Amino acid sequence: MGASLPCRQAGNKKDGEILKKIITKNFTMAKKSRHNRKDIVYSTNPDFNYEHDSGEESKETLPVSKQKLKVYIDTKAKKKGKQATLVNGFIGSDEDLKELGKLLKTKCAVGGSVKDGEILIQGDFRDKIVQILTSEGYNAKKL
Repeated sequence: MGASLPCRQAGNKKDGEILKKIITKNFTMAKKSRHNRKDIVYSTNPDFNYEHDSGEESKETLPVSKQKLKVYIDTKAKKKGKQATLVNGFIGSDEDLKELGKLLKTKCAVGGSVKDGEILIQGDFRDKIVQILTSEGYNAKKL
């Protein structure tokens, strides 16, 4: 708030917003680069350049026929006592998992989410989801 106060007195609100973005961007960039250093923790050499991990390891999606998905119901952990169908065991990129989750949600006409490598569908739709997945070519197993 202290950084944007002089800009407000001058009547220029955009400068305060820009300054705030620059400060937060520099702070997050410095924080990320320090934690992504590769192999070297500290060097006294002022000309030393650290190697950084990119952090973006791309997972290759297995072919549909090799995917072994497990479909089960959960009533405790995720939805506070309400029934939810969980699908996990998907090996691949997050984009492909989100696409599969969107397909299941539209075919079942219910809500849900994709988090932590698993698809959560609201309600008990185990049979329908297994049927949809097998028609798409996945190896789905109902637990």
